[in-house]
Amino acid sequence: MAEYAVVQKGTLKLKGNAHISVSKKKKKKDKERKHLEQMMITKTNEEGETKKAYVDKRTPAQLAFDKIQERRQMERILNKASKTHKQRVEDFNRHLDTLTEHYDIPKVSWTK
Repeated sequence: MAEYAVVQKGTLKLKGNAHISVSKKKKKKDKERKHLEQMMITKTNEEGETKKAYVDKRTPAQLAFDKIQERRQMERILNKASKTHKQRVEDFNRHLDTLTEHYDIPKVSWTK
């Protein structure tokens, strides 16, 4: 424990600038956020309602991507819902029958 007795405690002191105190930098405010808030306030004043309006920040490409993803999801759901479990099993068995012997699971025996 004697090794730790020499450790200096407290804040670091800079050489030569002892009388100047270091202050934290102020964060810059987000101008875009202010602008959006102003738009929301003007919209609420025009409509006469006090509820906040939702501002969509997505780009046109993101909107198109989301629309296509939703459409594909609906197609997948309709495709899966169109077949019964029995039909799916039959299709899977048909697919397995078309595969070559290369994909067969080799038999394992304890006698050899």
